[in-house]
Order: sequence, then C-alpha cells, then structure tokens
Amino acid sequence: MQVKIAFLFVLVVLLSACGGEKNKQRKEKEKDELSVLKRIQETGILKVVIDYNSTNYFVYRGKPMGYQYELILALCEDLEVKPEITVSNNMAETFEGLNTGRFDLVAKNLTVTRARKQEIAFTKPLKQTRQVIVQRKVSKQNPDSVFLNSTLELAGKKIHVQQNTTYYRRLAHLSEEIGQPIEIVEDSVNGVEQLVAMVARGEINYTVCDENVALLNQSYYPNLDVSLKISFPQNIAWAVKKDAHDWKEFLDRWIVQFKKTSEYRQIYNQYFESPRTAGRFNSGFHSISGGKISVYDPIVKELAAKHGWDWRLISSIMYHESRFDPEAESWGGAYGLMQLMPATAESLGVDSILDPRQNIEGGILLLNWLDEQFSSTIPDSTNRIKLVLASYNIGLGHVKDAQRLAKKNGKNSHVWENNVDYYLRNKSSETYFKDPVVKWGYARGEEAYNFVYRVIGNYEHYRNLIPE
Repeated sequence: MQVKIAFLFVLVVLLSACGGEKNKQRKEKEKDELSVLKRIQETGILKVVIDYNSTNYFVYRGKPMGYQYELILALCEDLEVKPEITVSNNMAETFEGLNTGRFDLVAKNLTVTRARKQEIAFTKPLKQTRQVIVQRKVSKQNPDSVFLNSTLELAGKKIHVQQNTTYYRRLAHLSEEIGQPIEIVEDSVNGVEQLVAMVARGEINYTVCDENVALLNQSYYPNLDVSLKISFPQNIAWAVKKDAHDWKEFLDRWIVQFKKTSEYRQIYNQYFESPRTAGRFNSGFHSISGGKISVYDPIVKELAAKHGWDWRLISSIMYHESRFDPEAESWGGAYGLMQLMPATAESLGVDSILDPRQNIEGGILLLNWLDEQFSSTIPDSTNRIKLVLASYNIGLGHVKDAQRLAKKNGKNSHVWENNVDYYLRNKSSETYFKDPVVKWGYARGEEAYNFVYRVIGNYEHYRNLIPE
C-alpha cells in the first residue's frame, strides 16, 4: 500500500513538473510573440516586404516612390524607426518570411480570405477592390472570338495568374460555378503587373488583376480592357505574423486614424487617380518601363567601373547633391552634379567644374582619396563607406574629430552607427567642439548624418530596383 502511495506521489510530482515546464514554455512563447512591437521600437528597424511594381514601389528620376512605400514611410515616422525594405513578388516566400520572423510586415495589396487567415493575421483594410479579367480590346490582331464579354466565356480559356494569389482560387471557383474547365496557369516568375504587360504586348491573352491596379495599368496600355469583373468587392490589407497581437493592434489603430488624414488622401490620389501617373510610367526614367536613373547613366557606369565603384551609389550621391542638375550651385559655393568645391576640383585635375563628365569623375576621385584615408584602419566596407560619405559632405577633418571624440568617450571609433555618428551629429554642441581632441571646431554634423542616411537609403532602393 505504501509503495503504491509513494508511486502515485511521484507521478503527481512529475506531472506537475511537466505541466509547470509547459506553462513556462507557453508563457515564454507568448512573451516572444507579444514583443514584436517592442522589438521594432527598441531596434529602431521595421523589416517590411513589398512587391516591385508601378503602384507599390519603384524609382522615378532617382526618387523612390510608390503607394505602399509612402505608407511605410508615414508609419515609420510615427513609430520613429527606419524601414528595412525587402523586395519580393513571390507570395510563398513572402508568407514564409513573415512566419519565420524575417519580415515584421507584408505591405502588399493582399486580398483578405478565410484560407489565408489560417496562416497570417490581416490588419484593418486599407481599401476595397474587385478582381477583373485583363484582356486586349477588340482589334484586327485581337478578334471577337478572343474577347470575353461574360464569365461564361471563360470556359476552355487559358488564364495566366501570379502563383499563390487569390486569383487562382477565384478562377477555380468560377470553373465550378459555370460547370466548365478553365485552364489556369500559375506563373512563379512574373508578378501581377508583369502579366498585365504581357497581355498588352500580346504574349498572353488573359490575366486577373485587382480593379484599381487594372484601371491604373489601363492608362499605361490603352489597348487593354478591364471591364469584366469576376468577384464581389474584397478587402485589401497588410499582414503580420498570426500571433503578433500587440503589433496587429497597433497597426489597426494606426490605419484607421491615418486613412482619415489628408496625407493619406494625397498619397492615394498620387498613385491611383492622378493623370500624371501614366506620364511617369511611360518615362524612360521609371525603373520598370525605362530603367534609367538619370541622363548621365552611361557616363556614371563607365567612370564608376573604371574606378571600382557601384554606379548606383554614385547616382545616389548625385541625386542628393544636385538632383542631376549639372549647373547646380550650393550656398557654400559647391558646383555641379557632384557638388565639388572649386579648390577641390582643381586639386583633382578638373578643368571645367560644370562639365558633367569632369565633375562626375572629380567626385569619384575624391571618394577614392577619402576611402584611402580609412582603408588601413577600417577594413569593414559597410562602416568605411559611411565614414567616406560623411567626409564627402562635411570634410575629412570633422569626421576625424568625431572619431577622436568617440574613442575618448569609450565608443568604437571604427563604427559609424551609434558611435562616430553620435559625435558628428553633436559637433555643433560647445561640449564637444571645444573638447581638446577636436582640431576642426564647430560643425553642423546633423546635415552630414542625414546625407549619409539618405544616400545609403537611396542606394539600397536602387539596388532593389535597378540592375547593375
């Protein structure tokens, strides 16, 4: 009897211990899941995935633009964090990245469906839209027999859609409703707008698209018809990890409030209603239709390759220095595309400071010289390029001062972020510019800090959207 009681006692203890361990694990898991918003705020980084198209995210005349991109900028401003943008038109990769923690937010035109709710959590809707068939208008090249007037005529037709989208499921349901097979081809390579363009060029006959995006693309391709609707109005939203409750609640509140603002109305109008949208898309300086950053791309590519730089980084510097104006002049007396000071230009062998080719090469030679000043002490290229850019903007002496201040105050003088950048930004403070280790005195370091952040930021956008 005593043995039996002892056995039961041990069993209860073990079960209690197991239950306690499971409760502990559950609480730790809940803590991790509920800490997404806090982690974003503490790290200062929002990891977001966007799809590359003429609506959500693109580059026009050197400037990153897009409906989703501008919403993310507004969100990050309110959160006081910086966006870390990944581009992916692959929906399977997108949802996998969200659920593994690679992304904090999916900022795409996601249709809210019951099936998707099993995998992810949707925010409050950003807008509503319907699905439509995209096809070419009737013409000699596109006879009546190919043009669809009703959903019944979908029977036996081949429709291309982006893989892992709601368009496939909608067509599958339509096939059942009309009682006839529809040949649905899922494309794992092309996104929605690429498929729309293929319809316009006659490479395929049909695809499916959200109505607001379809109407926008119709302004790019006048030979398209998007009148055939195949769904009721559906909610379009962002997505977060299913158990990121605090993050979803924050986003829901933010979306509801932001949609009431004039800023949101302006953003929506700029990308979906403005007549200028088609003009942007049809320009050679749109990253999708033309792929050019500026008229100086050929020169920049040639000179950047000659001196071992990524031409997109040089273009980003040019954008922020002059907005690609070869006759630009700053209040401080710098000239041209790369904003060279006359004395600096002369020392670099630039005879004509306003000549685009000479100005660009002079700027690159200055970058080379600055890079040499750091190369022996800072092997890490990520930190070195930021110190080089800061020096390009404010002068090498002031950056060296910031490095000395960092070292004196126990920081890493070879690391830019939260180390050297802090002292450069605060070099306008008497506490720092009068420090004995400072040789170059007062400086408005905030401007140089912003220059580095903006140039690197634009460079990342160019890397995302402009091929080498």
